[in-house]
Amino acid sequence: MIELSKDTEAKIKKLFPPQLWSRVFEIIEKECGDNLPFCEHVDTFQMERIRFAVLKLSEGGLERLKEGVRFAQTDWRDVLVAAGFGNDIYAHKKWKV
Repeated sequence: MIELSKDTEAKIKKLFPPQLWSRVFEIIEKECGDNLPFCEHVDTFQMERIRFAVLKLSEGGLERLKEGVRFAQTDWRDVLVAAGFGNDIYAHKKWKV
């Protein structure tokens, strides 16, 4: 399991109401990490780009988050493209919530 970065935690707290934080932390940490295809050896900061993409696509909705995670589990590259992070490896850092 890959821990959440401080920046990922901050994005979650901006997007979701406090009563959902622990659930969102759990979903992202357990279901959107080293269990994704070709992510077996990535670290917290390498995972951030994919996790930010899933969070962006969620628009703060729990069901949309779950859909985004399932999408990432199939092919996370499509999630990056859908979120607008596909052509620039630093685009996720520029995303403002």
